[in-house]
Amino acid sequence: MITLYITVFAALFSVVNPLGTMPIFIGITEDNTRTERNKIALKASLYMALILTVSYFLGKYLISFFGISIESLRIAGGLIIASSGFALLTGNFSKHKGMSDTVKDEAILKEDPSLTPLSIPMLAGPGSISLLISLNENYSNWIETLVIFLTIPAVGIITWLILRSSYFIVSKLGISGLNSISRIIGFIVIAIGIEYIISSVLTIARQLIG
Repeated sequence: MITLYITVFAALFSVVNPLGTMPIFIGITEDNTRTERNKIALKASLYMALILTVSYFLGKYLISFFGISIESLRIAGGLIIASSGFALLTGNFSKHKGMSDTVKDEAILKEDPSLTPLSIPMLAGPGSISLLISLNENYSNWIETLVIFLTIPAVGIITWLILRSSYFIVSKLGISGLNSISRIIGFIVIAIGIEYIISSVLTIARQLIG
């Protein structure tokens, strides 16, 4: 179970990618006080954890309502996750998440950007949601379900710590250091997405052959 927890935590953290959200957080909170920034970071992390929890436990019923198979979801999620990884590698993560200049300007003007755009779609996006829904389908044992669920608040806490420390982290690492870390994470995210696609294709092939 420890192995499962570490594996899921690493995958979810990589897909949520709070490090990639740091530049956006800094950009839309630069006019806020430190207390206000800490509050926004906390609320964004809580919203993210809540959205991911609801998706984890109720997402399968939603895809069932629309008649979407779990393998189709995994392939679609794998494509989204892989494209997010490519965006990290090329430095276009914010644009990939829909953060155009217009959207960023609107976020700056918002009194509270913690729900949108920070928690949705920057943190709790289609990739992380589809990842959790597929995990819920693959691990139905209640102990496994509990272990996977516990990764959500853990990622939420780490996300909160990273966001509230974003100004300090960037000041120490610099833009080049942050870009280097983002590219490493991007490579891992691409691998996760491709793994999901391959496993789903193999499952469908076995079903057709069998």
